Amino acid sequence: MTVKAKKRDNPSVTEEVLEQAMALGRQRSQSGLQATRVTYLPSLEVIAIGFADKTGIFLPIDHYPEFSTLSTAELGRIEIGYAGTALCLEERDLHVSIAGLVAASPSLMKLATTVVAARNGSRSSEAKILAVRENGRKGGRPRKATDAS
Repeated sequence: MTVKAKKRDNPSVTEEVLEQAMALGRQRSQSGLQATRVTYLPSLEVIAIGFADKTGIFLPIDHYPEFSTLSTAELGRIEIGYAGTALCLEERDLHVSIAGLVAASPSLMKLATTVVAARNGSRSSEAKILAVRENGRKGGRPRKATDAS
């Protein structure tokens, strides 16, 4: 059986098309997770991941089965891949999502949940703003109804 490639109407690569693609790439790299460096610290038995904003995290090797069979030398050769979103060791065909590693850590997930909840709780919708103003005109937040037992 012969399979033919589909004919596509891809535009020619012009300076304008190239600039648009590069601008989209810059926008995407600024909007998400982007690790810029990885180091194995044998004295602590952790993988240190640094991000573009100069923050970082330590991931203990013994918490991740993906790394348990790797030698110290192999751990030292882990690289950042997939536009800063994964840890890779090509010789072992290992490609692990950094977000997945963080999600597998209960303490990091608790921290992330706390941060997201705090950020979302501080947001004010138009409805909240109007309710606060209306309650302020009435003398403040209404008291909760209590049962008269």
